[in-house]
Amino acid sequence: MTALDDLIARFDVTDPAFVQWPYPVLDELREATPIFFDERTDQWVLTRYAEVHETLRDRRLGRAYTHRYTHEQFGRSEPDPRWSRFHEHEQWSLLAIEPPDHTRLRRLVTKVFTPRAVEAMRPQVEALADELIAPCVERGRFDLIAEYAQPYSVAVICSMLGVPRTDTQQLLDWSHAIVKMYELRTGDDVKVAADRAAGEFIDYTRALIADKRRSPDGSLISELVAVEDQGDVLTEAEITSTAMVLLEAGHEATVNSLANGMRAMMLHRDQWTRVTSGEVAPRTAIEDMIRWDAPLHLFERWVLDDGVEIAGQPIPVGQEVAMLFGAANRDPRRFDDPGRFDAGRGDTAHVGFGGGIHFCIGAPLARLELEVSVDRLARHLPDVQLAAEPAYHPTFVIRGLTALELST
Repeated sequence: MTALDDLIARFDVTDPAFVQWPYPVLDELREATPIFFDERTDQWVLTRYAEVHETLRDRRLGRAYTHRYTHEQFGRSEPDPRWSRFHEHEQWSLLAIEPPDHTRLRRLVTKVFTPRAVEAMRPQVEALADELIAPCVERGRFDLIAEYAQPYSVAVICSMLGVPRTDTQQLLDWSHAIVKMYELRTGDDVKVAADRAAGEFIDYTRALIADKRRSPDGSLISELVAVEDQGDVLTEAEITSTAMVLLEAGHEATVNSLANGMRAMMLHRDQWTRVTSGEVAPRTAIEDMIRWDAPLHLFERWVLDDGVEIAGQPIPVGQEVAMLFGAANRDPRRFDDPGRFDAGRGDTAHVGFGGGIHFCIGAPLARLELEVSVDRLARHLPDVQLAAEPAYHPTFVIRGLTALELST
């Protein structure tokens, strides 16, 4: 076994120690090679910023392949019918489709989900933050995730979608179950729970769409029902998938960005002081919170065209490429002293929101939520500190803490 083989073996998403803090292994892998083949997942894995950045934008690769090829042509099995509701939930997801469907769907969605529409939500987002931070301030000790970040983020997106606030916990439970399907290795028990949650979520969203058709209220779902461009409209299935992905991707990533980032702040008190003193604006600070401990560590593409070569390695049609965001975001070829958490860095070129045509459509909303949250925490809890050593969920792709206990 070569030194590289040994290093690849240590890239083990089933190893609890690796999952808790993967960066030493990711750093070694990135410096050893820009690309390697992982036989365990049958993927080419990219480790460096330049290759990840370029691959995200290379139209010869795509998130899906069934618009051009059959499963048989790619040497893949048909989707397991046991998880049919989950596959139905994915069918029109912006994260899972390619042009021309992606182009048409994203064009219609962006007509109503605009940066201006998100900024118009600022007073409402700030009011929700104030409402939820107040009891945390009173208690003096609290779990930032359970008592603030989760209810805050899901309330924001549900408010935008037009979902009754009384239903937010149910949607949160569905989201938590569904996103576990995106891990590299999942057991049947996880898949059963995810498929059940997807089915219930689909049925709920369809009923909500029917209600908005009867009684338009200016919410995002109501606007998606009504949007039209060049004679195109969104189907019920497309609206359903869009609403679901906005909740799942937006909520999970925002919660984990805030918690992972605040853990970084607590471990680097000098950086937190820069924020609380006003030296560094929250809008600036959130960028390194996302970069330094990424909420999403791996994103995949399929090779769809001949002639693809990455880091000197030819990759044939039908092969899958996995991009390590956590490694790319700490590449010294792109970021100065990347292992250092720097609240004032303010570099927005990290790959925390992906890139290319699949760049996160919810990035403006995520940045608004994070900015407002850091502002409120700095303003009301400048002396906050870790009250217990936090632990991460035993998952690699979606990276987040189980809890973040803070105290004043």
